Amino acid sequence: MKFEVYFSPSEVDELSMRGRNVVIIDVLRATTTICTALRNGAREIIPTPDVVNATKISSNLSSDARLLGGERQGKKIDGFDLGNSPAEYTPEKVTGKSIIFSTTNGAGAIYKCRYASTAFVAGFVNVSAIVQAVAEIGGTWTILCSGRQGAFSVEDAACAGMIISQVEALTDVDIEDAGLTAVILYKNFKKSILGMLKKSMHGKYLISIGFENDLALCAKVDSVPVVPVASGQSVKLRYSVPEAAPKTDQTTQV
Repeated sequence: MKFEVYFSPSEVDELSMRGRNVVIIDVLRATTTICTALRNGAREIIPTPDVVNATKISSNLSSDARLLGGERQGKKIDGFDLGNSPAEYTPEKVTGKSIIFSTTNGAGAIYKCRYASTAFVAGFVNVSAIVQAVAEIGGTWTILCSGRQGAFSVEDAACAGMIISQVEALTDVDIEDAGLTAVILYKNFKKSILGMLKKSMHGKYLISIGFENDLALCAKVDSVPVVPVASGQSVKLRYSVPEAAPKTDQTTQV
């Protein structure tokens, strides 16, 4: 198998993603929230990079069948039903609903991959399920990190490294320098995923605006063992695996 890693969506465009096998990562917090919402019964997630388009899509759906979710600067968008905290996406709120989802980083990254051949949505919470699905398909994969406002984010890179490391345990893997860097970061931080999130730029910002509890949710390895698939305009739950306890070297220690 072969992996290539991009640390920011600014490094790619929609046409370059066409026909590829892609894994999209936004640990803090979009992909974690998407996994949680779908696991808790949401019908689909409709990612959109801008608020205007989100509102337009919402107007075309029945009010009792959809929710608007997302954030700007980490905070819920005015007029939206939900923000970008995975804790908000409970079964009581999301079951059966289409969620139009607009976030600063992750939603735009997923939107860029809408013409991909296969596009999985990943975070620490579903990493082993993603590895299983990727290994079953095989071939060449692109891992796209959402980053932070067009720049590198350590948490997304480390998650990419975790995926590659776990696939390496199953089969031969060819990686380029960015992928190798991601693996090195993961191995450095794997004993303290939560500690890494707390030290990261975005993690520190989320703590400053009152979302420290979200970091613990985003750090729980394999706590939401699903494989969301982005296809066309929406993300739906196509794969799932049984609950698995986090491995001892992937704990959320501080």
